[in-house]
Amino acid sequence: MALCCVAAGCGISSCSSSREPASGGQAAGRPSAIKSGSAVPARKVSPAQAGPPVVIYKTTRDYSRNVPVGLSEDGTRVVSYPAVSDVKVGGRYPYPTPLEEGYLLDNRGIGPDVAFLSYTYEEYAALPATPSSAELLEKVIDKRPLVEIHACGNRYQYKDLVKELNERIRAGAFKK
Repeated sequence: MALCCVAAGCGISSCSSSREPASGGQAAGRPSAIKSGSAVPARKVSPAQAGPPVVIYKTTRDYSRNVPVGLSEDGTRVVSYPAVSDVKVGGRYPYPTPLEEGYLLDNRGIGPDVAFLSYTYEEYAALPATPSSAELLEKVIDKRPLVEIHACGNRYQYKDLVKELNERIRAGAFKK
């Protein structure tokens, strides 16, 4: 699933679970999409304020230092991945930001079909060239790493992103 499904929710301040029973061509246990709901009132956001999506998630293991890639829905192909030159942004690696209760704030652009490579950001950035999608598929260490994933609007809707997300986590906004 393309990351555009996350961006399409800009202007909607929401966070809801993406875990659904597998159906159709979905791989068992995979989130079928990042869902939007109405967990909190939306701040006034004009279309001109559309911005980077806010995605929080939990994984089965600590993959915070591993490079994420996007897989096809059936998990047989790597369909999106960064160039070697793109894993360092402004001189820093876009590691996820730790939040309360084991949640992570995405800083890379993941979606429900994310997988993680055996490469750390540092190792990937040091490669002489970006590997092919077939080579990257061989480096996938977990095709189903997500326990939860939530779309939470866009970054311009927040005055203090980490603080506000942690408040929502403590308030149980993501409990099933």
